Amino acid sequence: MMTTMEWFDFEKVDLRVGPVVSATLNVKARKPAYTITIDLGPMGLRQSSAQITDHYAAESLIGRQMLCVCNFEPKRIAGVKSEVLVTGVHDAAGKVVLAGFEYPVPNGNRLL
Repeated sequence: MMTTMEWFDFEKVDLRVGPVVSATLNVKARKPAYTITIDLGPMGLRQSSAQITDHYAAESLIGRQMLCVCNFEPKRIAGVKSEVLVTGVHDAAGKVVLAGFEYPVPNGNRLL
């Protein structure tokens, strides 16, 4: 059963968009992951560790706009200070498919 919430609860989640400016393999991660840097416009550059290696090569991520949760506390993951959570869903095989946008939007824009 799905739990409902109030609009006020949703407004607490700060989801913003920005392009990947760098992506490298995180060799310290137990499961394959990239260390990615995302340009969130006025919020500046933010880093994340993301287990998205199944469908995406590091070089294919450069310039791709990512939807990120920006207001979690930073978390250290395999030696990386992960400042944002990249969003996506699992496909039928359990591999992450990133959330995306049909058209480019300004860096740092918030999901409405």
